[in-house]
Amino acid sequence: MKFTKEDLDTYHRDGYVVIRNFFSKEEVDLLYKIATEDDVMSTKSYDRTDASGLKTKLALWYALDESLYSKFARSERIVEAVEQILGGKAAHYHSKLMQKEPRKGGAWEWHQDYGYWYKNNGFLLPEMLSALTALTPATKENGCMQMIKGSHRMGRVEHGFAGEQVGADMEKVNEALKIMELEYLEMDAGDTAFFHCNTLHASAANLSEKPRWSIITAYNLASNKPYKDVHVSSYKPIEPFKGDLLKEEVLSISDDADFLVK
Repeated sequence: MKFTKEDLDTYHRDGYVVIRNFFSKEEVDLLYKIATEDDVMSTKSYDRTDASGLKTKLALWYALDESLYSKFARSERIVEAVEQILGGKAAHYHSKLMQKEPRKGGAWEWHQDYGYWYKNNGFLLPEMLSALTALTPATKENGCMQMIKGSHRMGRVEHGFAGEQVGADMEKVNEALKIMELEYLEMDAGDTAFFHCNTLHASAANLSEKPRWSIITAYNLASNKPYKDVHVSSYKPIEPFKGDLLKEEVLSISDDADFLVK
């Protein structure tokens, strides 16, 4: 899918843009079914604790295979949009499935994705972004994402640990909130948010009665080769998948998809 000029202008001005109904109900229902029923996803997921001790479950993998989730990450509609923003060939850095369980799903502290991709993985340039697709409705009550509009223009800020998470320097965050707008990204299942790797974002705990599930894929400009990272996919140009996700036969992700181990 090609972004409109308005979509691109919004992304570059705010550091993110939300495209409503980017994936159909049928596609999202299938992705959600795999998320909740696939044994590999279940066994490879782990908890990430926030500063208050609440936990978010996630599974993160680097390698692409022939599974539905890999073809989702390579789907032409996402890749075309990502390459419009990056201005060149995109590579798949990683994908992650995230679950905030009802009444106990943890918060994510304020951070920039590039805050740790730069330090830990050796990406020298912030030519990276993420695409988050909601698999269930995301609301204020169940801990939807919060974005600070225009914060990507601040550049990379220092990060440190908050619980088991890496969080941004709160002095900088608080100063940004004085002059920049905070937006809660409430999303319906199938909506997709594209956001710059330097955009400050966070999410509150899920204290509601409903779960919040999302799939987030991180993309890199293929020429932005990291000097530390060993995952070839992070600088290998993606070959877009042009088929119908609903007609794919390989649903379960491979056990050896290079999952992150806590």
